Amino acid sequence: MVEENKVTLYGMWVSPYVKRVEFALRLKGIPYEYVEEDLRNKSPLLLKLNPVHQKVPVLVHNGKAIVESLVILEYIDETWKTGPQLLPEDPYKCSQVRFWASYLQQVFESMVSVLKTSGEAQEKAIKEVTEKLKLLEEGLKGFFPNGFPNSFEKENVGLLEVVIFSHFGSYEAQEEALGVKFITPEKTPLIYSSVRSLTEIPAVKAERNSHEKVVAFLKFVRGNALKSSAE
Repeated sequence: MVEENKVTLYGMWVSPYVKRVEFALRLKGIPYEYVEEDLRNKSPLLLKLNPVHQKVPVLVHNGKAIVESLVILEYIDETWKTGPQLLPEDPYKCSQVRFWASYLQQVFESMVSVLKTSGEAQEKAIKEVTEKLKLLEEGLKGFFPNGFPNSFEKENVGLLEVVIFSHFGSYEAQEEALGVKFITPEKTPLIYSSVRSLTEIPAVKAERNSHEKVVAFLKFVRGNALKSSAE
């Protein structure tokens, strides 16, 4: 028998795709159970819940599985009307939020390339990330023409802010592990100020990963990737 309204999130602690779902659940005040998955040894249950991609996050609500982080965020927004509304009602504004949320995934993929490469390949990846962040900053001006507010209320957090924070909330750990500064007040003022403001929201702060833990994980991934490429 399925327990009514039971919510379970299957994830991996450092994944920004999982983090965005956790932030949304926290902001909406939705109680949920969290199950950590070992992606090097995926559980039979994960493979059953997400047979197509076999990835996290997977949200299970009333015994039904929802996959893909952006799909999950929209499902959360449509199912629970408590807390902030993640997507605007205006169709055009909604389309713009979806576009830039999707674009953020491309930025993240380029950042992973920086993490896993060295030499010329890394220089190329760094240039790519820098260019994509520049475009993202320009795009964000359409949402925050007067800059990102210093004080941001939980009720005003939308899907785009959730996605920005899930990718850049640990930017200082990313800098330390990579030795490259991507997010600065000068180069990326809107991204920088949004992370700073969102960090002050208790529901968001509660889900932040430990700086030291993220640095150690990123260095481990980088070490493994460089070792594999040298073999």
